[in-house]
Amino acid sequence: VWNPNICFLFLIPLIPIATMAVVGSMLALPAVFAFYIAWVIAMLLRPMFVFVLACLLWNAPFTILKMRMVADTFLYMFLCKDKKYKKPSDRGKFLDSMKKSEKKTIVFVRHGESCWNDTFNAGERKKIDFIKGFIPGLIKSAYYETYLVLSGQVDSWFYDSPLSEYGISQIDKLAKFLSKPASSSNEQETFDLLNGASNCSTTSVLVSSNLRRALSTVCIGFRARLANNPDERIVVHPSLQEISRNPDTLSITPPGNQVNASWIEKRLYPHIQPILTSRVDMTHHIGNKPLSSNGGIRMSEFCKFAFSRKEEAIICGGHSLWFRSFFQSYLPEASTHISKKKKVVNGGTVRFDLYKVKVGDGWEYVIDEDTITVVYGGF
Repeated sequence: VWNPNICFLFLIPLIPIATMAVVGSMLALPAVFAFYIAWVIAMLLRPMFVFVLACLLWNAPFTILKMRMVADTFLYMFLCKDKKYKKPSDRGKFLDSMKKSEKKTIVFVRHGESCWNDTFNAGERKKIDFIKGFIPGLIKSAYYETYLVLSGQVDSWFYDSPLSEYGISQIDKLAKFLSKPASSSNEQETFDLLNGASNCSTTSVLVSSNLRRALSTVCIGFRARLANNPDERIVVHPSLQEISRNPDTLSITPPGNQVNASWIEKRLYPHIQPILTSRVDMTHHIGNKPLSSNGGIRMSEFCKFAFSRKEEAIICGGHSLWFRSFFQSYLPEASTHISKKKKVVNGGTVRFDLYKVKVGDGWEYVIDEDTITVVYGGF
């Protein structure tokens, strides 16, 4: 005989089991959801992974080069001793004999803002704006670096960092400044020197660091001079390579090779490549600075190079840390000039006289502080 009450009694033990099943299912939902999300992501990433692998294999020579660049980055980060050098003795003791010695006019021209500067330095931006834009800027730089790797271009946002778009505009302003009418006889003399005017009584040569942003700065900033003097060539000298362990201070150009324009320059300043190809002397370029080198050695080599030239003035495209270190090393210790503390601004141009003083069997070099003149930009 069917008795519902008796059947219900049989179901009572099943109630906890059913409850546990329902609760277990609810607890399992996030895990199940996570599993399906992971599965969908994996399905989407699989073709992307295949695409990336195909690009790397298709551009195998460039992939290997990029791997070497990454290896060099870590090698220099940990083993480079660029800033570990003994500062020269006090230049003050050479002041008395300075005026009787051989002299060279030196003009320092700092490169425009680089892509590395755009990512890691505030530059002309307010600090709060730089902080707010740092993560988006880092993502942008990573995107470009990835694109350059996958497209098989011998280029980089970080390694031998090129001029940024803003950096190119900064140097364009320098070029326009040098082409404007002078406001004084002294400024006219400086303009004639920098522009390589035929009526200038001081002979000069354009020199650059082996890093792309410095060379591009000279090409763009002195375009009028190069156009007016078709036989002139820019001399690349490795002694001017920046003093730092960061990857942006490592040269991407193989020894003896001509420099290639960056992807930014090809788009914004396409006629720079003919200058880089035919108007640049790469004879002295030996590739990257050796690990055994340091800033002190290279600054001394630059002094020797400058006085080995027949020209009376050396116009140098270079870098902020190198320039500041040079002022710190070759100005008297008693000097409180701003150049020993502050960097030359992007595109900034500074002129001074460097003297070669005979001391015993050797030579020493000293800057005449009174001749330091800001031509453009300043510190």
